[in-house]
Amino acid sequence: MKKLYLLFIMTILGNFLQAQPVTLRSVDAEKEFRLKLYYGNGGKGAFVQYEGKKEIIPLRVKSYRLDTISGGPGQPAKHYFVWDEMINGKFNGTYKMLQMKNYIVDPTYMRATDFRHFNLELVEEEGDPDGDDQYLLHGARISFNHFYNNKLLIEYPDGKKMNAELPFPDSPDAAQQSIIEDYNFDGYDDLAFTIPDAGMGVYSMFTIYLYNPKTKRFELFKEPDYSKSSCSCLCDVSVDKEHKLLYTGCRGGASWHQDAYRFDKNGVLRWVASQKQEE
Repeated sequence: MKKLYLLFIMTILGNFLQAQPVTLRSVDAEKEFRLKLYYGNGGKGAFVQYEGKKEIIPLRVKSYRLDTISGGPGQPAKHYFVWDEMINGKFNGTYKMLQMKNYIVDPTYMRATDFRHFNLELVEEEGDPDGDDQYLLHGARISFNHFYNNKLLIEYPDGKKMNAELPFPDSPDAAQQSIIEDYNFDGYDDLAFTIPDAGMGVYSMFTIYLYNPKTKRFELFKEPDYSKSSCSCLCDVSVDKEHKLLYTGCRGGASWHQDAYRFDKNGVLRWVASQKQEE
């Protein structure tokens, strides 16, 4: 019988999940161990930190599957995560977990040295207003907060740090969201933060940091020329990986507008086309 553990988090844009952390503990080990598991949408940016240890251990996404069909209409989507634990670049174990909206189902850990499986369970903890959500992306540890402040801290492997302030929702009922995605189609995941628009809150405003593999730094994305665009913002951003197009969308009056952009050979985002959709 599957074990269900309640997890107090919120879903983002339907299919995206915000960073936690999730605190787990072993239930069948001779000596109990606990760990915090951090992860973003699709399981990206994940790492674990064991209780009593300062070190963090990177997790590499082995597989991720989103199931929105099997549960039937009105049922929560199922997120299946499998991560490989990597220590000094070598495989050390595997974590598996199913998440359904606010529930964690049958989390497990398999130790590579002897292939022993450990059953885990969620430890319910009260939220810490001063605690940070975190990702580990391209070796950089990224700290921020979805609910309580607009501070962004990026700590790079060479010890350098970057501090920045993010736009933050005006409404106390809204939360900042985060998405890991390759927005410029260079094969390296980037980092985006979104908040509801200041008007009706019907679309999301994006702040994007692109990862530069040459400098090994995250750089604030330079917005395109909006002189031909229907939307003068980075709003409701989505990507078309097949055609390497970046889309933005906004609402004006009774219509929804969408703009398509493409990166030129110099990495500058150029407007391609616009379309309007009447309600």
